[in-house]
Amino acid sequence: MTATRLSAAVAFLLAAVGIGIQIAAGADYPVVPPGAIILVVAAAVCLLWRRWWALLLPAAIALFLLVGGALAPNTADNLDAGGGRMWGTVLQLAALVVALVVTVLAAVRERRTA
Repeated sequence: MTATRLSAAVAFLLAAVGIGIQIAAGADYPVVPPGAIILVVAAAVCLLWRRWWALLLPAAIALFLLVGGALAPNTADNLDAGGGRMWGTVLQLAALVVALVVTVLAAVRERRTA
């Protein structure tokens, strides 16, 4: 396992923690938040699936959730709410940016050495 794969997995898990912080602070989420589950699966793919092209799936997930999260009306509400809702949202979005960048870098690096 490379350090970039591990960094990507940690970033995905931090984004999931951001969702948990939002929920704990009272943000409106379903009982089982699909975003958190998807982020944990993306982290698992980074850690467990060894092919370089497998990293394209978590990269796509990060891009999808980042764009969707940034455009969602709840995101602006959470950022305006302050406290845990704001910090959870900031953590989630920042971790998704890091996850996207690191996952793409890992895929490029592993493709060059494959």
